[in-house]
Amino acid sequence: MLLKSFKLTLMFCVLFSACYIFVLWAFAQVFGPNKGNAEVVELNGKIVGAAYVGQSFTQDIYFWGRPSCAGDGYDASSSGGSNKGPSNEAYLAEVEVRIDTFLARHPYLKREEVSAEMVTASGSGLDPHISPKAAFAQAERVAEARRMPLEEVMAIVSGQVESPLFGLFGPETVNVLKLNIALEEAADQNK
Repeated sequence: MLLKSFKLTLMFCVLFSACYIFVLWAFAQVFGPNKGNAEVVELNGKIVGAAYVGQSFTQDIYFWGRPSCAGDGYDASSSGGSNKGPSNEAYLAEVEVRIDTFLARHPYLKREEVSAEMVTASGSGLDPHISPKAAFAQAERVAEARRMPLEEVMAIVSGQVESPLFGLFGPETVNVLKLNIALEEAADQNK
């Protein structure tokens, strides 16, 4: 019985570890977007990032994404939440500093107009998306820094709004990297 149980356990280990992974990989190759590989974003023929991993943008000419608790570089090896809640005083102080920093660069906004996602990290710390509201709130700063008409920047933001899955699941979002690439492309065309 012991030998039979050992063989059965070994067979299931191979089946559920190797075969299962192979089936998922094959499915992704046939039916997955980009053949199961990460979607990359290019600018002028060069890969500038992965579409679904946040990046740090701090210059005024770019839209900013959510803060990352995975470090300033959005280090995927440090992905994960901070596990700090709204009762944690250190976390609340950190959020207050983020709000003050955001308002200093966006003096036309009131404190209550700062979107929560602009001052709090996502669960993974790598979220590449912000809400359209958060993007539109930054449009005036970006337009001024780029010396572009505000209406043109707003139109670029509107063009980058992604609808919910099947129009039902989830909120509308804006991918910050794709938005900043669209800005760069518009700036190149205006030269």
